[in-house]
Amino acid sequence: MKVYAIAVNTFKEVIRDKIFYTLVFFAVLLVGASVAMSSLSVGDRLKIIEDLALGSMNIFGVIIAIFVGIGLVDKEIQKKTVYTIVSKPINRYEFLLGKYLGLCLTLAVYILVMTAVFMAVLFLYTGSIHLWFMNAVLLTYMELIVITATALLFSTFSTPTLSAAYTMAVFVIGHLTSDLKGLGDKTGSMIKKVVLEFLYYFLPNLDNFNIRSEAVHGVAVSWGYIAFAVSYGLLYVAILIAASVIIFQNRDFK
Repeated sequence: MKVYAIAVNTFKEVIRDKIFYTLVFFAVLLVGASVAMSSLSVGDRLKIIEDLALGSMNIFGVIIAIFVGIGLVDKEIQKKTVYTIVSKPINRYEFLLGKYLGLCLTLAVYILVMTAVFMAVLFLYTGSIHLWFMNAVLLTYMELIVITATALLFSTFSTPTLSAAYTMAVFVIGHLTSDLKGLGDKTGSMIKKVVLEFLYYFLPNLDNFNIRSEAVHGVAVSWGYIAFAVSYGLLYVAILIAASVIIFQNRDFK
């Protein structure tokens, strides 16, 4: 119940945040504008609309996950409300888990809104509703909750600016992990190879969640792969949350 109460309170707090509405507004605007932008491009206009819509859903979701996620703990510390919270009969892991789940719920609402807008745009453009892109939407959400857990981890021991920089670095490198391994195999230095392979196995492979190209081009993605990507995301989230709890549990707020 304590985790649920904190999660609901966090959800309400984020929903009332003007920054959240601003980001959602621009995301929705970009999805709607994709129709006009497609008319200026050469090629299949429908694929361009889908690509822009799914891409904007991901990018703005990542921005929300990073900049709201790093504030989940820091905001409580800055307002000194964390001192009151930790003095009450609430375990620190309950506080942290509630904050995380609250933002995950917010991101779920964001994804639902963006999906509804996306479907409306497709209906107005094609006169029908297609659901082939829902797997891409699901894995986009999985990527967002991994990024959120990453932001939460950094926020437990670092400043907001550094946390944002670290999380953004993880996001960028997370989409280049396959290149890291290939680069490690080609490098002549053993030290560089070890470092690159460490980054490959240690950092999340966010490309596991990227099937937007397949969705846009109508390429079927097996349910086995979807199950693997979801399981991979949940496992990584569990590891990140566990690390966050350990750090937060041992942090001195005096």
